[in-house]
Amino acid sequence: MKQELFERTHTAEWDAFAAMCGKTGQGDLPRAYRRICHHLALARQRCYTAGLVRRLDNLVMRGHQELYGNASGLTRGWGDFVLRGLPRRVRALRGPVLAAVLLFGLPFGALTLASRRNTELAAMVESPQELAHMESMYQSGKEKFGRKDAADADVQMFGFYIWNNVRIGFQAFAGGIVFGLGSIFFLFFNGLHGGAAAGWVTHAGLGRNFWSFVVTHSALEIPSLILSGAAGLHLGWALLAPGRRRRGQALREAVKEALPLVYGAAAMDVGAACLEAFWSSSALTPQAVKFGAGGALWAAVLAYFLFAGRRHAR
Repeated sequence: MKQELFERTHTAEWDAFAAMCGKTGQGDLPRAYRRICHHLALARQRCYTAGLVRRLDNLVMRGHQELYGNASGLTRGWGDFVLRGLPRRVRALRGPVLAAVLLFGLPFGALTLASRRNTELAAMVESPQELAHMESMYQSGKEKFGRKDAADADVQMFGFYIWNNVRIGFQAFAGGIVFGLGSIFFLFFNGLHGGAAAGWVTHAGLGRNFWSFVVTHSALEIPSLILSGAAGLHLGWALLAPGRRRRGQALREAVKEALPLVYGAAAMDVGAACLEAFWSSSALTPQAVKFGAGGALWAAVLAYFLFAGRRHAR
């Protein structure tokens, strides 16, 4: 069935379902909810437009919240968000998410590889003092890696990492209000500086110390930045291409759609800060163990965003 006929056939049913949500005693909500889930599965299977899939996805989330969200209170609601809501919303906004991956990943990967062969490139991005300081942070023989002051306590660094990660994530998200330009800048900027640091330290022969330090917490820290940047890009696109809506209305709807990504990013920032302060920095943990743990966490995070919550949508 073509999408136009599909929408014409079921739009009245979708509108009626939306009207049911939030009201009591309004028809057979469980049956209508199962129908909407079926329509969402058909839309995905037939590769209908992202706008239609997003509309049905929002209806399914509203219906699930109406049926189950209030049954067990706040804990149940947050549990459903973590297990199903967040990964499904990330997949629904896969366009800005993939754009954020490229905006961060391309400069990071390119400068990491290039700086290993030509250290002048790293010096064009970072000051000589900063590059020298990075080398000192990953020298062998230290009890703690990645710290400017060896006397810094784990709890103190935990607080610093949370503040730093949240600050960067907020910049990437809030920058979307400038038609997405701020989000583009902060994603590219962080990718560039991260690549310069990685390439320089690796060239200096400290690669194993550096990569064993970043491999575990980066599985949460980098996706957090990606989600924040993707949320900002979604806002920017709503302002650039509002369609038939007014820009204010398009922006309000985009904020509502993007906020789950921001919530998820904030939670990942806390997890990343915890790992970075209490696990990644330790020079006593064998590097092989860190690489193994980091690889497992990266695999788990990718599997979570790719597959979590799919069964519920069928």
